[in-house]
Amino acid sequence: MADLDQLTPRQRDVYKFIREKIRSRGYGPTVREIGTHFKIRSPNGVMCHLRALEKKGLITREPNMSRAIQLATEPIEQKGLPLAGRIAAGMLHEAVEQREVLDFGELFDADKHFALEVSGDSMIEDQITDGDYVVVRRQESAATGQIVVAAVDEDQATLKRWFPESNRIRLEPSNKSMKPIYVKDARVMGVVVGVVRRVN
Repeated sequence: MADLDQLTPRQRDVYKFIREKIRSRGYGPTVREIGTHFKIRSPNGVMCHLRALEKKGLITREPNMSRAIQLATEPIEQKGLPLAGRIAAGMLHEAVEQREVLDFGELFDADKHFALEVSGDSMIEDQITDGDYVVVRRQESAATGQIVVAAVDEDQATLKRWFPESNRIRLEPSNKSMKPIYVKDARVMGVVVGVVRRVN
């Protein structure tokens, strides 16, 4: 268990915030999220706290990855998959986090997968409809045409087929009535490996 006595009050609060985010949704907060939560205007101010927590052996960070904060001393043991929030399958909108866990037994590894509830109907031709849950394997790259969770910036994500082009990325819906989304920059957060649907 982490020894929080070695931390300043603010470092302790930041650590607890990071721990709560990882426990509740399966991945850590961004620098922006930490700054917003604690009203720290400068990203450098947040980084000072993160460097202190890392130096004291409480967290680890992957360079150049916005959400790659991990707990170093407290491995998470949970049953099921973290339900990280709701993902747009229509137009881009702000990702909304939730605090639930979906239990699919041993079918998926919670360390490598997470679940998202689908909102919208842009993927209906791939049999992914509004209200379904998609199971996503965490990875940072995808083959052309794969269904991915794509982050357009730190606050927006969408479920689409991934088509890198020469000077842009085409995020293609699987609904003939909808047009693709074209962006200059996007990153893959994971690739869809399963769909779960509730039957009434």
